[in-house]
Amino acid sequence: MSALDDFTRKQRFAVCVDSDGCAMDTMNIKHFRCFGPCMVKEWGLQRWEKPILDRWNVINLFSLTRGINRFKGLAMALGEINAQYTPIDGIEALQAWADSAPELSNDAVEKEAFRHPIFQKALAWSRAVNRSIEALPPEEVKPFEGVKEALAAAHTQADVVVVSSANPEAVRKEWQRFGLLDHVDLICTQEMGSKAYCIRRLAEKGYAPDEILMCGDAPGDEAAAAENRVLYFPILVRHEEESWMQFVSEALPRFLGGAYAGEYQEEQLRRFRDNLNG
Repeated sequence: MSALDDFTRKQRFAVCVDSDGCAMDTMNIKHFRCFGPCMVKEWGLQRWEKPILDRWNVINLFSLTRGINRFKGLAMALGEINAQYTPIDGIEALQAWADSAPELSNDAVEKEAFRHPIFQKALAWSRAVNRSIEALPPEEVKPFEGVKEALAAAHTQADVVVVSSANPEAVRKEWQRFGLLDHVDLICTQEMGSKAYCIRRLAEKGYAPDEILMCGDAPGDEAAAAENRVLYFPILVRHEEESWMQFVSEALPRFLGGAYAGEYQEEQLRRFRDNLNG
């Protein structure tokens, strides 16, 4: 039985908050220092390192594919590298797998390792990324300015739920270090299921769709909210601090007052998509 099974609704409203790139300023550092550089090293792409890393960051951080699964992002990036810089042996096999596999994880890619060496390299890359992330200085992994205040404000009238696809130990450690868990009622992470599944299970606790607000930074967060017909507030990449200020001063009062859905929600969605469209 998970914490989600045991959870009991305490307030009329629920505010769901993603972790990486939304509450925690972790996405940029992980992609700048870990994901992209590990790909360059694994495939020996140092000759074209700068444009390749710039493009990696666009795919994974600064466009509508922000927050994409790591193996999907890898297949996209290597496909472009194959077309523009140097042949990538096995790229078609990796792309086909990334497009159709029911699970995209280290365990899943390891099961494909016998099919082609590119899967062995993808697994080696993913494990190197994990080691690199583990080695990041703890003092450089911190919440965005205004997050703690926003969570405290929401917690006065709403149940606050972390809804993240990140590693549960990492989320708990990072949020505990900065006192964020003082304003959290429930943590839902990757082992509990997808974000959409966690929101659906949360709604079953008795909240109406317009009584749940999902705060996220990536299209996957918006999609999880839309699938459950709940409300969505975007934390805009490169404008995270301003977004959290807007949440406290404007979005949260509208949500609690029943004035969020409709025109205001649509305006937030437009701003969110425009921001990722560049």
